[in-house]
Amino acid sequence: MGRYDFRPLRVHRTASQLLAAGRIKHVPSWHEVIGTIPPAQTLVRSQPLQHQEKPRRPNIKKPSKLFQPQRIVYEEDTLRKEFFTDHPWELARPRVVLENDGRDAERNDWSLLSQPDRPVDGESVIQRQMFLLHGNPEAGQMPDPSMTPAKAYDQARKEFYEVRLQQDVERRVAKEEALATGAYFGKTTLQVGMELEDKMFEEWKAWAANEVIQQDQRRAAMYTGVDSEPLAEPELDAAAEELEAVIPAQGQEALGGAAFRP
Repeated sequence: MGRYDFRPLRVHRTASQLLAAGRIKHVPSWHEVIGTIPPAQTLVRSQPLQHQEKPRRPNIKKPSKLFQPQRIVYEEDTLRKEFFTDHPWELARPRVVLENDGRDAERNDWSLLSQPDRPVDGESVIQRQMFLLHGNPEAGQMPDPSMTPAKAYDQARKEFYEVRLQQDVERRVAKEEALATGAYFGKTTLQVGMELEDKMFEEWKAWAANEVIQQDQRRAAMYTGVDSEPLAEPELDAAAEELEAVIPAQGQEALGGAAFRP
């Protein structure tokens, strides 16, 4: 164990000696091939080249994961993360999910944000920002040397806002023209939601009023005494004066009733 076996490297030489001594009658079919293309002389397996270096901890002598693929990261991923973090509702817009061949740059000119064959969305902003940063050298369009990612993002975002504003104006004008010609539109999503909310609120008010009545009835059934409020100080003094004639003085026997102590 632990020693190298050199016999595979000596196969051709051993076979040649056996042929010369007459120990082998027929020449093996691999004899000429091995002589022309000898096996490799390296017996020690070299460590494969790593795609990405990772800091090694001092208490570990050998990495536990030698064959770990390199993480695939594109520049567009960072731009997408920044844009959709600032505009999360763009992900809620309906989209047509179709696989493309990845050659949009050959068919689209991203010197402009709006393209004739695709709607303006978040991906248009990303491609426009990439064009501002790197240009299109194949078409002879070179980028501005002073352009930074922040400037490119601001410019693409401003153009995106202008397109969205124009689309909103077009929708409002189209609706007004349709109403002027006698078109009828149903309730909007906001109106339907408000009506449902008002309905649930009225149902809750009726339930709450019924609960209050039932609680008052249960409270009245549990109390059997006279419902009276405590007397104020002037009323208490007046009641004491009225009872002074009935209360016996000190040394006299009570004729009846109960003693009163204010």
